[in-house]
Amino acid sequence: MAKKKKDSGHGGSTIALNRKAKFDYQIETRYEAGISLLGWEVKSLRAGKVQLNESYVFVRQGEAFLIGCHISPMTSASTHVDTSPMRSRRLLLHRRELNALIGSVERKGYTLVPMALYWSRGRVKLEVGLGKGKKTHDKRATEKDRDWQRDRQRALRRG
Repeated sequence: MAKKKKDSGHGGSTIALNRKAKFDYQIETRYEAGISLLGWEVKSLRAGKVQLNESYVFVRQGEAFLIGCHISPMTSASTHVDTSPMRSRRLLLHRRELNALIGSVERKGYTLVPMALYWSRGRVKLEVGLGKGKKTHDKRATEKDRDWQRDRQRALRRG
């Protein structure tokens, strides 16, 4: 029998990725946060109608919020429910994790970036990256390394 492949990174199936986050930020630490959602939002997530591209995490009064995440309401959602796709959603983190994030953001100048949205044991989790913004020369170096790796892989395949 074939062995099962071990899943790297987060635990479940991915709903949405923020691909620009790795390009724009130097991520140092990653946290897994729960997210407080309404019923129609969970249904839309199961259908894959979510965008993380322009979203960010904001810490206010000792709580973390996901702002700018667009979850499109499904047409079959209830008519009596107010479906605002861009509402701010509360993130569920342990108090010591929140304190560490608040200290890093306020004192050290770090930024909280949503990296991925995924399922973990039937619950929606958000991977939050703590990092600093890259300068343009850093972005160019990243792009150059990526091009070099791609060319190297092509050369190895050819033999």
